[in-house]
Amino acid sequence: MNVDQVMEKLHWLGHDSFRLDGPPVVYFDPLELEGQLPTADLILISHEHYDHCSPDDVAKIRGPNTQVLTSASAAEMIPGAQAIHPGDEVTVAGIKVQAVPAYNIDKFRSPGVPFHPKDAKHVGYVVTFDGTRIYFAGDTDHIPEMGDIECDIALLPVSGTYVMTAEEAADAARTLNPQVVVPMHYGAGIGTPEDGSRFTELYDGRVMVMKSA
Repeated sequence: MNVDQVMEKLHWLGHDSFRLDGPPVVYFDPLELEGQLPTADLILISHEHYDHCSPDDVAKIRGPNTQVLTSASAAEMIPGAQAIHPGDEVTVAGIKVQAVPAYNIDKFRSPGVPFHPKDAKHVGYVVTFDGTRIYFAGDTDHIPEMGDIECDIALLPVSGTYVMTAEEAADAARTLNPQVVVPMHYGAGIGTPEDGSRFTELYDGRVMVMKSA
């Protein structure tokens, strides 16, 4: 399956939430889900913050065979979830999942205290789906570890404050050099639609600005 075919199966559900229609059906950071949605085979959660880890939304899409992978801190909030740490690689629901670091370098809640500290071991994910590598960055800045990530599709936050600004995300996209970038983490109370447009103006590669499903 090529990148364009995979993109047809990828749906932005708002903020940092995505669904990949397989099989398997994979959700990333499900939040404020509405309507009748397919049951998840796999749910991936990046960290414990309320706008990424929502036990109520997990319950909406969880079936008897759904597997849930989360950062260690988020695993405490989701019964039966399996904790995963940066650097771990597992095969779940028939797909390869690699957990990668996600943290802030220069976004601080108070002097010297990042919103997303490296030692909190929050995660992003690289999911290999039918030969295509999808990088879900989670809440992160443009960190050095991105130089080692190989991906075909990159889902990157662009709103600033807690994550990369559009300018920083454009630099990160140049480091990653995927076939297509999807901006996220804007337009739902954190950031505005203009953040997605700004990223598109700054990055000279292929960008897919999605409409929330």
